[in-house]
Amino acid sequence: QVQLVESGGGSVQAGGSLRLSCVASGFTYSTYCMAWFRQAPGKEREGVAGIVTRSGNADYADSVKGRFTISRDNTENTAYLQMNSLKSEDTAVYYCAAAIGSWCGKLVSMSFPYWGQGTQVTVSS
Repeated sequence: QVQLVESGGGSVQAGGSLRLSCVASGFTYSTYCMAWFRQAPGKEREGVAGIVTRSGNADYADSVKGRFTISRDNTENTAYLQMNSLKSEDTAVYYCAAAIGSWCGKLVSMSFPYWGQGTQVTVSS
């Protein structure tokens, strides 16, 4: 049973930084895509970034390219999301998700069977 636990959310002023962590347990396959999604009030959940655990290949939504960096530590089964130059529009609940495979695809939420509980990120202007 795959379990994902996020941490690192909080409140920050615009222009600031936060780092989210996602610790996974129960991984039994050789490679997964670990991804971050976010959902703001009244909006659909959107993919932010994904990384393939074996290769390290990463993909980003256009809205966060150049500001967010996803990384992973395979020894700790942990994925990170470093968020810099935060904007008020980044305010959302951020979710960690995982799927078996060597490709993250287009970060479509229905492709990910495993989800964390979410962590709130609030950016004030």
